[in-house]
Amino acid sequence: MAASKRSGRYGALMFMDLDNLKSVNDTHGHSVGDALLIEVAQRISSCVRDTDTVARFGGDEFVVVLGELDADRSESLKLSGIVAEKVRAVLDKPFVLKIKKGDKPEATLQHHCTSSIGVGLFLGHEFGPDEIIKRADTAMYQAKKEGGGNSIRFVDA
Repeated sequence: MAASKRSGRYGALMFMDLDNLKSVNDTHGHSVGDALLIEVAQRISSCVRDTDTVARFGGDEFVVVLGELDADRSESLKLSGIVAEKVRAVLDKPFVLKIKKGDKPEATLQHHCTSSIGVGLFLGHEFGPDEIIKRADTAMYQAKKEGGGNSIRFVDA
């Protein structure tokens, strides 16, 4: 927010939720779910710049902060949409996870885990951090509800 205020460029917060992580945890255990979360974080990180921030928010939720997009709101929406689509597409590809239970031979699990992504722009301190997160979270729930998951929604205002 401080960098956005200094530069006069918009930033964006992407709030995402994995659409079907629970089935992995329930069927194969939390260690496999944890391995999936690590792979998710790596895939998300591969879609953003080194100056952007990727963080696990909790459970199966992640946030990405895109800094210094553009001074023009429309262009910033476009740029954040490009990144959100890259993330959506990379998470839509199957995950291949190794499973090792006790002394049984290692098995391979292929899992399809899509995401619902909400995106909200901010400029300087126009909104506080909690409000920015709340707005992007609301957009994410719209993506999940209206889009049926594996989709992106933007905050309206």
